[in-house]
Amino acid sequence: MSDIKILLVDDREDNLTSIEAIFSGDDYDFVKANSGKEALKILLKEQDFNLILMDVKMPGLSGFETASLIYEREKLRKIPIIFITAHSYSDEIIYEGYKTGAVDYIYKPIKPQLLKAKVSVFIDLYRKTEELMRQELILKNEIAERKHSEEQVKKLNEQLLDNIHTLENANAELARFAYVASHDLQEPLRKIQTYGDLLNKKFSPQLTVDGQHYIGRMQKAAQRLQKLIKDVLTYSRLTDATAFFTKADINAIIKDILVDLELRIEEIGAKIYVDDLPKLFVNPGQISQLFQNLISNALKFARKDVTPEIRITYDISHKAGDHAVNGQEYCNISVADNGIGFDETYMEQIFTLFKRLNDTNEYEGTGIGLAICKKIVEQHKGSISAKSKLNEGSTFIISLPINTASTEDEDRSTEQVAESINS
Repeated sequence: MSDIKILLVDDREDNLTSIEAIFSGDDYDFVKANSGKEALKILLKEQDFNLILMDVKMPGLSGFETASLIYEREKLRKIPIIFITAHSYSDEIIYEGYKTGAVDYIYKPIKPQLLKAKVSVFIDLYRKTEELMRQELILKNEIAERKHSEEQVKKLNEQLLDNIHTLENANAELARFAYVASHDLQEPLRKIQTYGDLLNKKFSPQLTVDGQHYIGRMQKAAQRLQKLIKDVLTYSRLTDATAFFTKADINAIIKDILVDLELRIEEIGAKIYVDDLPKLFVNPGQISQLFQNLISNALKFARKDVTPEIRITYDISHKAGDHAVNGQEYCNISVADNGIGFDETYMEQIFTLFKRLNDTNEYEGTGIGLAICKKIVEQHKGSISAKSKLNEGSTFIISLPINTASTEDEDRSTEQVAESINS
């Protein structure tokens, strides 16, 4: 079935047949009416015509009168009408035809090629109009969908900002709570340690072996609690928004750490190898805490009867650890040891606050050290990961972005350092 439908209106059947014959090779559907009245009846039921070819002079309703009645209906006004006539009318009559809605005239005797050409023009116009309407509808739908999507994105962004604000407030409140709580815990803890020392000093000879043992255990527990409070305070301070960043010499930071750990290093005979590390835009105090924790862990978890070795190396790449990153270079610093290692099954847990994989009786610690490391690295917009094998050692990879600070940032950070020193 053709997509083009044409209504032929003429009171003579032979005229209708001859017009239909002219278009015998074209893919059009024709509906025929023998009068204006019949044409109106057809148009009451069928309104999907693309063109009307109508004789002007017909008994009853003329072509002009029929056209006028057709165009009284809103839905039919879009159908173009070509009048067919045997008369050469005056300009006034022709104008009257156009006023009724006619778009063109064909004069008898009909020239087939001329009729086909005129019909073809209107059919092409119809098809182009339909395509434009289809494209317009698609565009309107796309605009509506885009608007809906934009509204959804806007709503989600607003929700995200609200969630971020709520989370920031919660984190700030948690940090304040941890800070205050830790300070409040230190006062009674100092009294426990003081009275424990006095008890041990003054009354030790009068105590039984069990009594001395219990005092020793109490003091050891107090020391561990003091270390825990100190680590909680360190963790809570990492949310301090005033912390400054500057271009720092990582080698100098590690050198100072090794000086602090010199006695422990000599005690276990550890060997430490450090690459010539680059300068990075960091918070020096936090980075010092980071490497202090990692190197201390490597020394603490050394294997018995094996000379401890720690190697600190680095590479520059477009990868943060094992993950490729577009458009950003990272300095990947590895801290590798040959200690006891751990089962990688617990990889996700080692950076969790208060999580320990080892017996507290054999290895001292609070379970906060690696959580502090993770938080420090995240505040530097980097990442930390680990690789390990039991009884072979562990490697911690710190990935820090490089060249992320503008000159203005560096100048401002330098001023902050100066103000901190002067104050």
